[in-house]
Amino acid sequence: MEVWLRRWLASRLSLRAETARSYGGHIDDYLVPYLGQVLLAELNRSRVQAMFTQIAVAEGMTGRPVSAATLHRIHATLRAALNEAVRVGLIPMNPAVGVELPSATRPRPMVWTPERVAAWRRDGTRPTVPVWTPTQTAAFLAFVREHRLYALFHLVALTGLRRGEVSGLCWTDVNLDAGVLSVARQRCQTAGRVAVAPPKSRAGVREVALDHTAVTALRQHRYRQQIERAVAGQPCVESGYVFTFADGRALSPDRLTRIFAGVVRASGLPPVTIHGLRHGAATMALAAGAGLKTVQAMLGHSSIQVTADIYSAVLPATAHEAAENTAALLFLLHGPGRKLARVAWRRG
Repeated sequence: MEVWLRRWLASRLSLRAETARSYGGHIDDYLVPYLGQVLLAELNRSRVQAMFTQIAVAEGMTGRPVSAATLHRIHATLRAALNEAVRVGLIPMNPAVGVELPSATRPRPMVWTPERVAAWRRDGTRPTVPVWTPTQTAAFLAFVREHRLYALFHLVALTGLRRGEVSGLCWTDVNLDAGVLSVARQRCQTAGRVAVAPPKSRAGVREVALDHTAVTALRQHRYRQQIERAVAGQPCVESGYVFTFADGRALSPDRLTRIFAGVVRASGLPPVTIHGLRHGAATMALAAGAGLKTVQAMLGHSSIQVTADIYSAVLPATAHEAAENTAALLFLLHGPGRKLARVAWRRG
């Protein structure tokens, strides 16, 4: 199996660097140690099932239990490698198909409610995927108003661009007069090395509408960028990227993460990541009345089901309003005073 797994990975020339690294980690850390000595032709479903049981037991004994999501990712790597073995005629069927794994649930974004903020300040408790409320987001943008990367934070907060997408945004992708930008690439960082790659999926190649505040922020950013280079006193790098260092060098995704974490700490607000800022943009768009299809297109999700699964819960204020409206429909129209309520409801 080891020979085939490594040959298969080496043949995947079109993989993004981050994906190749993930596959390689699964092969090195799990598939080779547990299946490496098994002949490809002798691999069967029971051996594969036993491997996942052994992984769960062994890692649990070390105090570092493997999550269900990780087991599913390992399984996806093995299944892909064996699908290729079936395709080229090395085995008649894929023994990884039908293996039972614990159900994996995607962590859902959770808004920083007053109760959660209080718990975080008291003992550090925080949601797995924390998201700011609109008020908190506005407070953050006010705090970083004079930061040289204010336009970047503003853009992610309103449009939900991914870290790699905003890092890879070029001025040629931005039409400020039309109020639109094109997502055409992303910058990925793996083991300290940055590479330019296509967006995460075909749906990731998209146009994103810009509201007037985002257009203004980008215009001001471009002017500031020109001033920085004019006063640099030395030749600057003409990278073409929208968000750069003062000397024009491209801003790496990891550096962006560190900068963002630093300004969040300085703001005193409860912590979120850049991806949390993306979640916040989607949540606010839904709360403002945007449909799931619109939010799906804005985020570049490959499926509307992904969008629905992640954002099934909306901002507390919106959920509260929906609850009140539901109660009003039930009790006002079918309880005391229902005739008057029914007339008012119909008029509304």
